Amino acid sequence: MATKRGSKKKSSSKKRSSSKRSSSSRSKAKSSKKKSSKRRYSPKAGKEVETEMKHMRSGKHPVKNRKQAIAIGLSKARQKGEKVPAKAA
Repeated sequence: MATKRGSKKKSSSKKRSSSKRSSSSRSKAKSSKKKSSKRRYSPKAGKEVETEMKHMRSGKHPVKNRKQAIAIGLSKARQKGEKVPAKAA
């Protein structure tokens, strides 16, 4: 039974080291977030999405949910050349 206790101690020491690693990675993630505080979407792109939401509510487009309306607004903003991130693959 003495060997079982020893194995438990080894596994607990591994847990401690992994918690230290995650705390250091958290500080790195916070610093990278502060650097990327730029605007991802232009204000004009946001207006395109707003107009599409209005069209959805009025029934102009046969859109089933709001995500589709947002996608239509962003694609129209891309066509006009507004600042919008590229589509996810």
